[in-house]
Amino acid sequence: MSEKKQPGVWEGFKAFLMRGNVIDLAVAVVIGAAFTNIVNSVVKGVINPLVGAIGTQNLDSYSSCLKGPCTGTGDTATGVRILWGSVLGATLSFVITAAVVYFLMVLPMSKFLARQAARQKAKEGTHEVIEVSELEVLKEIRDALVAQRGSGNSQH
Repeated sequence: MSEKKQPGVWEGFKAFLMRGNVIDLAVAVVIGAAFTNIVNSVVKGVINPLVGAIGTQNLDSYSSCLKGPCTGTGDTATGVRILWGSVLGATLSFVITAAVVYFLMVLPMSKFLARQAARQKAKEGTHEVIEVSELEVLKEIRDALVAQRGSGNSQH
């Protein structure tokens, strides 16, 4: 019995791996990992300097002291700090990533798919019109033949 189960499980696993969704997901993960470097570079090279024009280029240095005295940084820090600058930096990275993905990938792809669907619908509509026209012509031919036979029968 175990011999019958082994190939079934293996075949199921093979079918799972060969499904298009798994391959698409793997490609998306690889592209996402590479895309993260681009987004991080944009944040460090463009966003942080823009924020730096107002305050500091390193968003991680923005913090609020919840319970003082707050002195030092890293392991030597005292007091209780809320590091809202890191949250702001992560939020900006997320918003930039989402915007780039939407405007450079999702929006163009949805427009492309909408155009494809419109073309397909137009082709189907034209095909139906042609079929209806052919059907009408065939009905007219049939009616003409019936009329011709009818007039031929009355002559005999």
